[in-house]
Amino acid sequence: MIGEWAASNYTLHYRQEKNDTMYYSYDIFSSFSYHVKLSTKKCQALIFSGDQDFTFPYVGVEQWIASLNLDVEVPWKPFYVDDQVGGYETKYAQNEYSLTYATIRGAGHTIAIYKPKEVALLVRGWLSSQTYSSISEMK
Repeated sequence: MIGEWAASNYTLHYRQEKNDTMYYSYDIFSSFSYHVKLSTKKCQALIFSGDQDFTFPYVGVEQWIASLNLDVEVPWKPFYVDDQVGGYETKYAQNEYSLTYATIRGAGHTIAIYKPKEVALLVRGWLSSQTYSSISEMK
């Protein structure tokens, strides 16, 4: 059973015996280099942004995804929640790597708080559409 969503988890602390912040002691400037490495691997990625996120605007996410030079496999298309546009998604692919990128309509930075139904539908759909190597290698 899934418990109640909590906006803040006060039990999280960085695990290097540094308790100088409530949540994390250190952060990374950019995760772009990790995505560059992932794009050479056999894996699937899902990235989504709120279209009203002013912390990390979706246009910036689109720019760094474009700089990965991936081929568009599925062009932008809407996805629906309760007969309304919940957002838009596209899929990129290169060799055995795929990246699905979606925007959630009307969501800000903490997407699951603003639009939990849309996020659940998006993630559930993405998970059900994936081929997992452990399953395919067993056949």
